[in-house]
Amino acid sequence: MEFQRVDQLLARFSELGATRVFCKRLAENDNTKQQIYLGGSFDVLSFFPFGTVHEFPGLRVPNLKAALNLYWVTATAIEQAPHAQLILYPKYPEVRLSGFLNGCSVAPREHMQPIPASRRKGHDTRVLIFGTTADRRTLAYLAPANSQLATELAARFSANKADGVFLELTAAIGSASNRILLLAKLREIHLAGYHDSMRLDKAGRTLSYIARNAGGTTLEALLGIRPNSLSAPDYLGWEIKGYGGDKITLMTPEPNGGYYGENGVTAFVRKYGYTSNADRLDFTGLHKLGSENQKTRLTLTLHGFDVDTNKIEDVGGAIALLDAKGSVAASWNIAKLLEHWNRKHAFAAYVPYTHRNTPSGYRYDSPVLLGEGTNFPKFLAALCSQHVAYDPGCKVEGLSTGKITQKARSQFRISLRRLNVLYDRIEPVDL
Repeated sequence: MEFQRVDQLLARFSELGATRVFCKRLAENDNTKQQIYLGGSFDVLSFFPFGTVHEFPGLRVPNLKAALNLYWVTATAIEQAPHAQLILYPKYPEVRLSGFLNGCSVAPREHMQPIPASRRKGHDTRVLIFGTTADRRTLAYLAPANSQLATELAARFSANKADGVFLELTAAIGSASNRILLLAKLREIHLAGYHDSMRLDKAGRTLSYIARNAGGTTLEALLGIRPNSLSAPDYLGWEIKGYGGDKITLMTPEPNGGYYGENGVTAFVRKYGYTSNADRLDFTGLHKLGSENQKTRLTLTLHGFDVDTNKIEDVGGAIALLDAKGSVAASWNIAKLLEHWNRKHAFAAYVPYTHRNTPSGYRYDSPVLLGEGTNFPKFLAALCSQHVAYDPGCKVEGLSTGKITQKARSQFRISLRRLNVLYDRIEPVDL
């Protein structure tokens, strides 16, 4: 039994845990040989919960690849396509889906074969529907050409504005209101006034917590967000960021290359840090692209991105800190940063707060800033224009006692007034 109506399909996707559903009209060259075209920019990565990004610089067309936990769905079955992956072609740029049939018996193989030139009509009525779940699966179903379901979806495409190549269907299962639900929760938090400093532990228990980052952890606790190491959105698909000043921390990836990547933070701070006192070394200070930092004597560089074309030219490129001899003190490869950025920043809410000292607490203020529509080249372009800077807070203590403690804090930050360069739309919303 195949799905005849959109509501039937959405009910099945909802039953399987989908919280977001969207679809794409296929073209004749969307097939097993030429792969499925998903979009002409890396924006589309925000739709999919993809895996680790790996670079392949030695291919005829250098690219980046990321595994996709894809499952084909029928009315009575669900089965994984174990070889599904996203392929990112920075040269064009574009994103394609490949390996989507291999090893999956319920995949719609007969509807995904290349069409001989003699049989091509110049148009296609197939529609591919995706659903994504909280546990990072991507569900898929194909509405065959000229089917009742494909016809109903075609009418929806005509009546609604698609987001790029995709049309959102989430409203039918109640999750398109996530933006409204988020704002309602933030309004409730705002109207309640001051909240005692706190955080949640991994079991979801509320703990008293006083630290420099407590403004963020208290907001997360109020939203029920438990601490985790996953690079994923926080609440109803939105990244939540509390801020108490002009500087906004965008992401905190540790370097995976250079002296830091090879030897760790303690050895790095010992080599490149500066003396705070007899017991401590620090590695701090604003590092802007192309400018030597006067404290650390390191210069932030970027290789592999062309700011004039706004394209990644080298999939093996990196952001790096270089010393005076040109040695790489620390580096972040583009593949890892792209993975982090596109998982976290598709939809972001920036919430201002005011701190109260006694007892320690936070009030979450209005308006909040909602950022929508970003991609990794926007981040790299902002780095090139020095709007984004590397602003670390690393330290090593216990030098005089031999009981060494370390703090690793690598962060990329931007001024609040420059936040708009990262998004297609940034909207202040009065709570």
